[in-house]
Amino acid sequence: MIILNDGSSTNGLKGSSPTETMILNALEKSKIRYEYTDLKELAFELKVRDRIITNSRILNDSAAIFATFPNSSFNPYYWIKTMSGYRLRPGMRPSAAIRDVFEHSYLYSFECVTTVVLVYYKSILDTIRTDYFDRLYSPMIIWGHNFNDAMHMVTYEGIDNIPGDVYYFSNPDYEDPIWMGENSVFLEKNQYFGHGIGIVTHQKMIEALNTLRKPNATRSAFQLNQTTRLDFAALYKYT
Repeated sequence: MIILNDGSSTNGLKGSSPTETMILNALEKSKIRYEYTDLKELAFELKVRDRIITNSRILNDSAAIFATFPNSSFNPYYWIKTMSGYRLRPGMRPSAAIRDVFEHSYLYSFECVTTVVLVYYKSILDTIRTDYFDRLYSPMIIWGHNFNDAMHMVTYEGIDNIPGDVYYFSNPDYEDPIWMGENSVFLEKNQYFGHGIGIVTHQKMIEALNTLRKPNATRSAFQLNQTTRLDFAALYKYT
């Protein structure tokens, strides 16, 4: 359910985009209390979640390749490869570098955690002022769980199926460690985006991971009971 602390109504958001309306409906039907200062804060979250879904679909359709870190690549014009990830070159703007991932995807290859980070960065960039973004995320380093603290990414127990959330499908009997699981963006009812697997249903995600198990594996892949999402309230202050 949605709680607006200023006593306003969500009726003012009913004319939003179809994706934002879908997200709004999911929040309203949830048994969890989602509290917002006012309608503007709620509208901000809807917009960011909308962009997360859109940017996930863009990356799915892009030329970016799934790769482990040793085999990965980022456009060297913007990025320097280090032991801990790709560091933005001095003098380069984080906003330009993040846009480049989506505009010149053929120059990039990375794994699923990095995909989520890139989708989050791009979605934040799409919804706050560019100069704020550049100040917030400079210096910038990207790979896996290496990212700027101002990302405000949080993970907690439970699943609420709100479009734009990120869920993890664990693969306990993996053969190659790169496939020990898949971080996936929940796009809409029974539709998930996982880099390297694509946009698939819940069952197809599990079936895909089960083909990547060691010989004679006995344990099926499964969705972990946890949710990762941005702390939208913390990000809202940057608008």
